[in-house]
Amino acid sequence: MIGAIAGDIIGSVYEFNQIKTTEFELFSPECKFTDDTVLTVALADSILHNESYERKMKAYYRRYPQAGYGSLFHVWARSNTSEPYYSYGHGAALRISPAGFAFSSLDEVLKRAKEFTEITHNHPEGIKGAQATAASIFLARTGKGKAEIKEFVETAFGYDLSRTLNEIRPDYRFDETCQGTVPEAITAFLESRDFEDAVRKAVSLGGDSDTLACITGGIAQAFYGGIPKFIEERTYNILDEELGKTTREFMESLQSI
Repeated sequence: MIGAIAGDIIGSVYEFNQIKTTEFELFSPECKFTDDTVLTVALADSILHNESYERKMKAYYRRYPQAGYGSLFHVWARSNTSEPYYSYGHGAALRISPAGFAFSSLDEVLKRAKEFTEITHNHPEGIKGAQATAASIFLARTGKGKAEIKEFVETAFGYDLSRTLNEIRPDYRFDETCQGTVPEAITAFLESRDFEDAVRKAVSLGGDSDTLACITGGIAQAFYGGIPKFIEERTYNILDEELGKTTREFMESLQSI
């Protein structure tokens, strides 16, 4: 989870100022957490206290109304309705990392990822994007290799992971869909050497950089067994007290899983 949050923060300055290189200042002075972090922490809070994720999302939205949510989520979060809005946006995948860490079997991860996602994103592509992300995290943290993760994602979800980052990068643009974000984010992880390299590669695609790096960062944390201490410390320093407290509590809870 902390890896996903770090990715969001590192990528935040390039969301609307895309770059096509891995050479950039990792934490610029303008780095901040976005809706990716807020909704990720809301899910962690929901799992920790076994409380409704729907209610948690709306509560966190009220606390952080200017975090950069999509227009459909704004409408949903402000309304009294509980009805999903059939979205296949990548919001389904950016917030799901806690589900990949919290449960003890792949079947449960897939089941819970679907439940958490279809509260808003009940389109099949939205559910698929969240499940592919959560499953990649689960497989990574339980000792599966990159080839096994790649094969599972391609077989179970039909994503094409055959293209390299060098093939994707030249024509890749800002894309708000799961199907146009999740495969690319997973590929950034697959080609990475370590956590920092994974996040840099995700940002270098030149798309919705905070979301790409958020998805990649969660998987990379699971695979590499954590994140570098200096990245963790900078990440917690940028979070406010409430988000940091819940994140630490969730990370500490993983030691008992």
